[in-house]
Amino acid sequence: MSMKVLIVDDHTIVRQGLRVLIDKEQDMEVIAEAATGAEAIRLARENRPDVTVMDITMPDLNGIDATRAIVAEWPQARVLALSMESDRRFVVEVLKAGANGYVLKDSAFAELATAIRAVASGETYLPSRVTTLLIKEYLQRIPDEVPATYENLSQREREILQLIADGRNAKEIAFSFGVSVKTVENQRHSIMKKLDLFSIAELTKYAVRQGLTSLS
Repeated sequence: MSMKVLIVDDHTIVRQGLRVLIDKEQDMEVIAEAATGAEAIRLARENRPDVTVMDITMPDLNGIDATRAIVAEWPQARVLALSMESDRRFVVEVLKAGANGYVLKDSAFAELATAIRAVASGETYLPSRVTTLLIKEYLQRIPDEVPATYENLSQREREILQLIADGRNAKEIAFSFGVSVKTVENQRHSIMKKLDLFSIAELTKYAVRQGLTSLS
């Protein structure tokens, strides 16, 4: 059976072009077209499409709010956002509203067809450009959100953390490096301060999370 597709876009020529291309696919069929968000909600209710291809920017009711309303009424709905906008805010908002994918309007039709199939099968689809944008912005925020990391430690501190995680006490570690116990204790204190930890047990758990030891 063909996948039933609802096209939502306020530009008639865009809807007509998409209909022609989608109907050429052997496993797809356009069952309805909507020019506004409000019309999209009504047609989704009446036709229960497998995938709604939803433009974001429309008069009357935008695609984000229309998506939210459709999903609220019919949680099984599968919505694929279609937009000229690659701004992170649009992507995040429509996904939060319940959309299952996002395709840019300047993409080739082959990508849209792939996205429709992915969304219909229960997957989430994001084009590589959008995925790269989201990852870059996420990585830029990590230093502020996670200030204490393994990379803050010096090479010697990492070696000491490894030995602590392996169950060595300060005397054994001092002997390994040919230094005093006091020196090891000072370095251990430095490690705990950098990682914002307060006990040997916490140091060991941290080392397990970092994959430095198999101890639990």
